[in-house]
Amino acid sequence: MEGGRRKKTTIDFDLRQLEIFRKVVELKSFSRAAERVFLAQASVSERIATLERLVGTKLLNRLGRQVVPTRAGELLYKHAILLLDMKETAALEMEDFLGLKRGEIRVGGSTIPGEYILPRVIGAFHAKYPRISVTITISDTGDIEKRVIEGELDLGVVGSKSSNRILQVRRIWRDDLVLAVSREHPWATKKEVLPEELAGQSFILRERGSGTLQTTKEYLEKMIPGGTDALHVVARFGSSTAVKEGIKAGVGVSIISSRAVKTELDMGLLKAIKIKDHPMSRSFYLIRDKRRIASPPCQAMLDFLTHADESARSDHG
Repeated sequence: MEGGRRKKTTIDFDLRQLEIFRKVVELKSFSRAAERVFLAQASVSERIATLERLVGTKLLNRLGRQVVPTRAGELLYKHAILLLDMKETAALEMEDFLGLKRGEIRVGGSTIPGEYILPRVIGAFHAKYPRISVTITISDTGDIEKRVIEGELDLGVVGSKSSNRILQVRRIWRDDLVLAVSREHPWATKKEVLPEELAGQSFILRERGSGTLQTTKEYLEKMIPGGTDALHVVARFGSSTAVKEGIKAGVGVSIISSRAVKTELDMGLLKAIKIKDHPMSRSFYLIRDKRRIASPPCQAMLDFLTHADESARSDHG
């Protein structure tokens, strides 16, 4: 630095170029990025080429069908996230200052919070923030984590605690698990069974990647030798609704969220049985990408989820 003046950089780019570059990196595809930024694929390729020329180095490599960033591309991508999030935040904060509290939030939920808790929460949130639109995506825990990391979702609520350091993780809700059987099952008149009796039953499990499956595995490993490997697994289903239908049809028994079967238990269609000396519960976790700046609408949702009264958030309220 000479004479108190900082040297001016020769590298330049604009935010629209960064927006396109970011989408190509996140989606690993020029064609999919083109759809997201509403441009032709040729235009996207041209703008990336211009950006590489302005920066002075190659930013992306084509490896087969995938597009991946070079080391220089990884560095620029890290800053692109911050710059684009700052732009969005600045615009939204100005609108907030002017009394125009609006925007959009993309929330992901694993099956139980997505189907049985978040709809009620969103209703209460909408009453407080009527001009903020909320989109809910329901999938398994692993997929929701992946979409939050890739920027496709602003935040997620999942059924198992992530160890990914990129994610900010906060426990928000508690969920009780029960052993559910059909009303025609020989155990339907029982109040509890011994853990070792589970091994002889036809069992329905959730799909791999499910938070419910992960919690079930952890409990069964403490109850019986071999854990889930000791079970006679007859089916794996991709949703709690499918599991419930399987139990009612006599396909097997399953460990499932008490929230998911509350209606069926109240109607007598299913029976909930305790496993002797093994009460089961788990937590739901709020996750977001620590690398990204939370927009004002996203921050409003984060505050709402973590500080709202339990009666507004829980089916037990």
